[in-house]
Amino acid sequence: MRIVIALGGNALLRRGDRPDAAVQQTNIDRVTTAVAALALEHEVVITHGNEPQIGLLAMESAADPVLTAPYPLDLLGAQTEGLIGSLLVRALHDALPGHKIAALVTHTLVRADDPAFERPTKRVGPVYPRDIARTLARRRGWHIAKDASGWRQVVASPAPEGIVETETIHDLLACGALVICAGGGGVPVTADSDTGALHGVDAVVDKDLTAALLAEELKADFLLILTDVPCVYTGYGTHDPQPVLDATPDDLRRAGFPADSMGPKTEAAARFVERTGGLAAIGALDAAYEIVHGRSGTLVRLDLAVG
Repeated sequence: MRIVIALGGNALLRRGDRPDAAVQQTNIDRVTTAVAALALEHEVVITHGNEPQIGLLAMESAADPVLTAPYPLDLLGAQTEGLIGSLLVRALHDALPGHKIAALVTHTLVRADDPAFERPTKRVGPVYPRDIARTLARRRGWHIAKDASGWRQVVASPAPEGIVETETIHDLLACGALVICAGGGGVPVTADSDTGALHGVDAVVDKDLTAALLAEELKADFLLILTDVPCVYTGYGTHDPQPVLDATPDDLRRAGFPADSMGPKTEAAARFVERTGGLAAIGALDAAYEIVHGRSGTLVRLDLAVG
C-alpha cells in the first residue's frame, strides 16, 4: 500500500520535555522504530507536526535584539521542516540501509481571504502560567488562549487548498524513495492570481488536514495519524471514556471532538475516507505497525458493514 503517516506534534518533544536538541535526538528513536517496520512492506510518506519547535523559534525570534522584526511564521515553519526532516533522514538512513530517503521542504497553498486570518486558533509553543502569557502577549503582540494546563500563543491557521510539490513527491515515490514532506502542515503560501508567484503568509496550517489533502493528491491507500493515545475516545478526560475502534466519517463528526485536541485528527481522517474511499486510522505512535494490520487504533472507513 501507499501510506501517508502523520506524526503528532509531540513525537519529538513531548509535554514537559526541555526543548533541547539532545532530547529530540533521543525521541527520534521511537519514531524510527514505528516507521521503519512499515517502510519495509509499504510505500511510505511521512508528515509531522511542529508546534513545539515553531513556538520555540518564534519566541527566540521575537526576543532577539539583533532583528528589526521577528521572522514570519512561514519562514520559521520552513526551518522546522529542515530541522525535523534532517533528524528523520539520519535516523531512517541507519534503520533502513539501502533505502532511498528524501526530506522535502514543502509549500501549502492557502487562500489570502481565509477567515482564519481574523481568528487565530492554532496553538504553538510552550504552555505558560496566565500572568506570564499575558505579559508576553502585550510585549510581543501575541494572541493567547487557554490550554489544558495553562496558556499558549495562538496563530492563524488557514485551510490547506493544495500542495505545491505534489508532482515532485510523486517522482520521488516512483524512484522508490521514502519521502518526508509537508512538515508542520507545510510552509503556507498564496499564489498570485495573474503570475502564479508564491508569497509566504504569517500562519501555521494544521498538519493533519494537510496530511489528508496530501494523501488524497498522492492517491494513497491509507492515512495513518499517529498520536499519544491508543485510539479515539468519546468522553476523553472524563470518568468514563469509551474507545472508538471502528467509525465512519459521519460517526466521527457526530461525536463532536474538541477543536484543540482530537477534532482536527478525526476531521482529517473523515475527509480522506470520504474523498477517496480509502482507509484511515488514528492511534499510538508505538503501535503503528499493529494499527495498519488491524490490531490497534481507530479504523475509519466508509461502510462498517464492509470488511
